[in-house]
Amino acid sequence: MFWKKNIIFVFVLVALICCVDTVCAQQVPTTEQELGQNLYFDKNLSLNKNKSCATCHDPATGFVDTDNVNPPFFPVSEGSVVNKFGTRNSPSAAYAAFSPFFSWDGVNETYVGGQFWDGRANTLADQAAGPPLNPVEMAMSNEWMVVSRIKENRIYVKAFKDIYGLDLCRIPRYNRFNKHTPPGVLEVYDRMTQSIGEFEKTQTFNSFSSKYDYFLIGQATLTPEEQSGLELFNNKGKCAQCHPSVQTTSPDGITKIPPLFTDFTYDNLGLPPNMNIPGAPLPPDLGLGGRPDIAAKDPLGLQRGKFKVMTLRNIEITPPYGHNGGLLSLDQIVHFYNTRDVLGYVPNNNDPGFGITGWPLPEVMENVNKAELGNLGLTPAEEQAIVAFLRTLTDGYGPPLPVIFPPFP
Repeated sequence: MFWKKNIIFVFVLVALICCVDTVCAQQVPTTEQELGQNLYFDKNLSLNKNKSCATCHDPATGFVDTDNVNPPFFPVSEGSVVNKFGTRNSPSAAYAAFSPFFSWDGVNETYVGGQFWDGRANTLADQAAGPPLNPVEMAMSNEWMVVSRIKENRIYVKAFKDIYGLDLCRIPRYNRFNKHTPPGVLEVYDRMTQSIGEFEKTQTFNSFSSKYDYFLIGQATLTPEEQSGLELFNNKGKCAQCHPSVQTTSPDGITKIPPLFTDFTYDNLGLPPNMNIPGAPLPPDLGLGGRPDIAAKDPLGLQRGKFKVMTLRNIEITPPYGHNGGLLSLDQIVHFYNTRDVLGYVPNNNDPGFGITGWPLPEVMENVNKAELGNLGLTPAEEQAIVAFLRTLTDGYGPPLPVIFPPFP
């Protein structure tokens, strides 16, 4: 009986420690954004405690996967479970806060906005909810398992209580044999994703600190080649048709937003399949048209092969490029846009002529955009000028510029 009393005492003591109001010398987040920052970098929220949001969206590399940026430009990310990989290149999380809700633009007859390559999440919080439960990403079994990991950290226990009035100590420890989600779990999970979304709205992700930003306010001068690249970008290269280089007005009709270099629409660029993705060859990735809800509204398959137009900010430091990471450098992707339809085709993307004498056939043959790319007629020098301009879009040229942020979607 004595040992049983001791065990009971230990359990009670642990419960009390969990619920104490002071947490050693660790700093407890006091705002949603601070809490979101902690959670964004927390690897404990993955199955094997080895992956966080920041693993695939690292501030050091333009908010993409560090492993994908360094040679050999691995195209997709490895999940928490060794040798489990995604099938799409991790897009940058920078400036994602400005994306509008996913919707149909009846005037331009295109879908616009949302998060992920296929727009399946409306908000940053919706996006943050996906990876922890994705079996090939962070691989947690369900929301209860994630909340139990959150509960292990005493600064989170206090922060959720102080910020949201939620008592994590009332939620029992995760039990994989119990199929019923305890009360409170889903609310805590929602608050977790909400706080991460609020962190992604901060200047950390939206610094507007590139050379081009400083050029726009008269505090930097473009080189002759960069200036030529800007002119080509806006005109002959047709880049600005999907990646506007001028400031816009937010939906409130008042706030001026520096150039975001995306119109948030969807396109099939005609990218070849990437045979370097683990498990290749894979079935063709239909992108937007592969979403069941979109496919049901699209009997003609007009959305097949389309992916979201991502921002070009920080493009220099975020290779590889495209939804499947098949293009490895700025030189290569500009050359692809310029020559896709004029060099002829090679059998596959392992051919020595890849991007030199020809390109492989598109992964999805339908709906390829032939109006804005594929036969631009740029000379090699003009291609290089556009590349030089794109390098002016890398943040960190100077301190973040003061920007009035509009109400985010």
